[in-house]
Amino acid sequence: MLLFDDEYFMRKALQQAELAAENGEVPIGAVAVCDNMIIARAANQVEMLKDATAHAEMLALSQAMAARGDWRLEDVDLYVTKEPCAMCAGALVNARLRRVIYGVADPRSGACGSALNVTGFAGMLWKVQVTPEVLAGDARLLLQNFFRRVRRK
Repeated sequence: MLLFDDEYFMRKALQQAELAAENGEVPIGAVAVCDNMIIARAANQVEMLKDATAHAEMLALSQAMAARGDWRLEDVDLYVTKEPCAMCAGALVNARLRRVIYGVADPRSGACGSALNVTGFAGMLWKVQVTPEVLAGDARLLLQNFFRRVRRK
């Protein structure tokens, strides 16, 4: 069995982020992985769906739950190109996700240890393992290029 590493799966999440950018969305992508296989993939769709909750993480979680036939994702890892916000981090905890691996940190509103620590909050019934800054430079560059283009318009 061929085993893939965190960088491999983060590159798949970055591909989703590129799709988001092509569609005029903030370039954030996510893939959910179980047993070394991608079971869900999503890009931000906030603008397309006119839905503030249509973050890549939320969409990927919903797909992963459907694929598993259960809301509990205790053996699932989520790769996301930017540190999840409070809403998404709360969903990760509620879904009992095993681990979140993110690209670029978000010191203003990241909720996996940067601005807040929802995923490791002492009072929560579940803690999500966090692996930060995987291919952070690639994720940062994608975001910077996107916002440069937006500001030019």
